[in-house]
Amino acid sequence: MLGIIGAMDIEVESLKALLTNKTEESISGIDFCVGDLGNEKAVVAKCGIGKVFSAICTEAMILKYKPDMIINIGVAGCLDETLDIGDVVIADSVVQHDMDISPLGDPVGMLSDINIVKIPTNVEMKNKLIEAVKAVGINYSVGVIASGDQFVASDDKKNYIKTNFDAKACEMEGGSIGHVCYVNNVPFTVIRAMSDKANGGATMDFPTFTKIAARNSTNVIKKFVGILEE
Repeated sequence: MLGIIGAMDIEVESLKALLTNKTEESISGIDFCVGDLGNEKAVVAKCGIGKVFSAICTEAMILKYKPDMIINIGVAGCLDETLDIGDVVIADSVVQHDMDISPLGDPVGMLSDINIVKIPTNVEMKNKLIEAVKAVGINYSVGVIASGDQFVASDDKKNYIKTNFDAKACEMEGGSIGHVCYVNNVPFTVIRAMSDKANGGATMDFPTFTKIAARNSTNVIKKFVGILEE
């Protein structure tokens, strides 16, 4: 079974519409939709915005549905000057840029108890996701995606995240989803479409872009599932 998590309705509603033989149930206030996506079993959920909601969703999904893998989709702020609005970043690792216990001697971003800063995504999933993005024809890059409970809209914060983590994109859920998957030994990956330059610039109307991102995400996931079936 493939688990798919997005933060907003618009990021997952088109995928839910593709499911056949589907059922729905609510756990901890989160609606989970289970059905067939092509020849794959899938569970799709809107987690809500932020690290806590996404962690609740991921843990509930793992305990209830036992997915073989989880993919997090959605939009993000761009930290890579070679990318433009609408381009995609596929994570080779995720970090939590607002995790900071450096006064105690640990590196910025160190996650206590598991003692890791960058949580690696599953290599096979990442490579198959790259194949899917290429097949759809979307420009992409592979690298670190950084998460934190804040909407990054200043050059100072953008440069802080780039300097400390060499991240290509910033958002609010991928790091915590990866954290939960890591401690549960569930393979995961993250793909994010660029919605802005993370500097407060009004480069595109956000509601307009999320519709574009949702369409792109749906097409990529359809290709991804097709590749997994091969």
